[in-house]
Amino acid sequence: MMNWRNDGIAKVTGQAKYADDIKLFDMLHCVPVYSDQIHAEILEIDTSSAEKSQGIVRVITAKDIPGVKKFGQIRKDYSLIAEDKIRYEGDVIALIVADTLENALEAIPKVKAKYNKLKPVLSPNEACKNEVLIHDIYESNLINHHKVRKGNIDKGFAECDLVVEDYYETNFVEHGYLEPESAVCQVRDDGVIEVYGSMQHPFSTRRFTAALLGKKLSEIEVITIPMGGGFGGKDDTAAIVCARTALASWLCKKPVKMTYTREWSIKESYKRHPYQMKYKVGLKAGKIHALECDIVADGGAYTSVSPWVTWRSTVQCGGPYIIPNVHTDVKTYYTNNVYTGAFRGFGSPQVNFAIEQIVEVIADKLGIDAITFRKNNMLRQNSITVSQQKLDNHIVSLDQVLDKLIKESAYYRKLKKCSFGKGDDSKLYGIGLAISYRGCSLGAEGKDFTSAIINVQFDGSILLEVSVHENGQGAETAMINILAKELGVPTSKIRYRRSSTSQIPDGGSTVASRGTLMGGGAVMDAISKLKSLINKVIAPEINCQPSEITYKKNQLISPEGKSVSWEEAMGIMFKNCTYPYAFGSFEAPPVTWDEECGAGKAYFTYVYSAQAAEVEVDIKTKKVKVLDIFAVHDIGKIINKGLLSGQVYGGVVQGLGMALKENLQINDGHIITDNFHNYRIYRANELPRIHDFIIENPDPNTPSGAKGIGEPALELISPAIANAIYRATGKRMKRLPMLAEDICTQ
Repeated sequence: MMNWRNDGIAKVTGQAKYADDIKLFDMLHCVPVYSDQIHAEILEIDTSSAEKSQGIVRVITAKDIPGVKKFGQIRKDYSLIAEDKIRYEGDVIALIVADTLENALEAIPKVKAKYNKLKPVLSPNEACKNEVLIHDIYESNLINHHKVRKGNIDKGFAECDLVVEDYYETNFVEHGYLEPESAVCQVRDDGVIEVYGSMQHPFSTRRFTAALLGKKLSEIEVITIPMGGGFGGKDDTAAIVCARTALASWLCKKPVKMTYTREWSIKESYKRHPYQMKYKVGLKAGKIHALECDIVADGGAYTSVSPWVTWRSTVQCGGPYIIPNVHTDVKTYYTNNVYTGAFRGFGSPQVNFAIEQIVEVIADKLGIDAITFRKNNMLRQNSITVSQQKLDNHIVSLDQVLDKLIKESAYYRKLKKCSFGKGDDSKLYGIGLAISYRGCSLGAEGKDFTSAIINVQFDGSILLEVSVHENGQGAETAMINILAKELGVPTSKIRYRRSSTSQIPDGGSTVASRGTLMGGGAVMDAISKLKSLINKVIAPEINCQPSEITYKKNQLISPEGKSVSWEEAMGIMFKNCTYPYAFGSFEAPPVTWDEECGAGKAYFTYVYSAQAAEVEVDIKTKKVKVLDIFAVHDIGKIINKGLLSGQVYGGVVQGLGMALKENLQINDGHIITDNFHNYRIYRANELPRIHDFIIENPDPNTPSGAKGIGEPALELISPAIANAIYRATGKRMKRLPMLAEDICTQ
């Protein structure tokens, strides 16, 4: 059942219980209190009036925190409840706990604070001057500086016969998950604090919670429940919401729920990094010979995972092309804007938007078509990347995905129809494409390993547990599919056991398109160990060697055809006092990185992608319509085609929003577009036709042969649409989002 989904019925019928659906006896309600400042010293917080308000149980401030007051995944700089300083408008100065949500909300304006206003820093261009520091404990506002140094950049440009320079910008982007942040916490009889929440990484949530409460990790148990979308956005912020709720529950000794409004969510949660990108590309005899790239990112008020996000940009700064001389600097600065962090794509959509337009600008200047130019320069088997990695341990399939895209989209035929600003009526047509390579898993950002548990019962039913979190993408189903296929049993025999942080070791966050790749690897290891146990016991029963047993159609079969059913085999296992239980793990193959020169084996394998977009621009009505999207990806091996296509469609739609609609407006540090009525995402009736095609080259570096698709699906839409708009209007769009009024302005 390749298109089956284990949680499908529960979700489409409304039976699935999300965080806000949980109701516990005698439960209290908690709400955050925000400052109205952007950058200010906190002089006083007066909670006396709020405390006297009807139904108020407690008003919590930083002074009530029993553990650490600042935390973070890289730098411990995030104020879990602000105490000394406001650094952006999303800082929380107090929590109000009440008997009802209505009473808690009513008390919010009664919390009064006095401030000493400080000069705000609202852009990286201001921040880099270091005239005002966001964090006084650091010597500058620089969060990180990544480099790539390859070849000799000065000599390289001196040898070029054509040099092209350009500048591109991207904006903040809101994740737009349907379910806002929500958590329910309670203190158990044994003193352990239970946390139920909408989060991407239970173990990260446990670390934040334990730090805030001053508890051991073993005293916090985070229990996974269905999640209504995340896209990278429910790591830090969601963990912080859970930690604050746990704090309220611990202090009040009662169950507590905190569910964010959309306005609170958009105000406080981190966004995609805005980039400013200066590119200088040198050509020698039609080949890219030198690349100089200067990228500046707005990190907002806190570090979050900015160093990891922007590190990926260094690896992909030159696109999927062979470039012998490279000089790249990627810098992130603190500002008083909303902070930025993980978002599907993780630093690659921004650089792809730039490089995949630049290669077409260059092709125009050289007088050759953009496909030919790409093929003359793109990475192939055994090529060396900009980070000096030799691509020799897997199939490099850029030519396959590009050729498939050209064929399926009828690209060359449609290219002849492009308007280039001229048409018989107001409607202009264009088609464009983009290609990429994307590193799988965490890469040199850190060690990557995960685990799985298979526990077979006496009746043959199977419990499966994997330390990869289900974010809604279907990770549970993919793991079940892998297990069912390898054991030769129907998926109906397998129940995915939703884990908690007390049941299985930390397997890392569901990020970096690593869920199927890493989780599948752990499941395969557990399967290997389980089969070894089973085969040793069952081989004498069917007169063969343990290594000769095959698993097929719910049977364990010898080469001579003698067999036992799966259920019979499990009964024999228990009668022999051998538990059919296995713990598996998978560690990503080793990678290397030299931070000083930006060189090394950045990732152990890559996904190769190509996408095309057709657009219609109506100059008269000032509307831009995307007609069709074609997406081709080499994802290694298909585990579940339905889920795979769903990830492609979702990534494409999210990329469309980033490209054309989603315009987070910030005025002097305050977010203006604070709900979906003014922060516009794509509606179902606005979507184009999406055609997805998969190339399968099973990856030799992963036990399951699978790679990933979550982020590759998103990262190419913006440049593909930008190239299509150029062919429709003759106008290059160099800033995201590409708003219709800007596109249609002559």
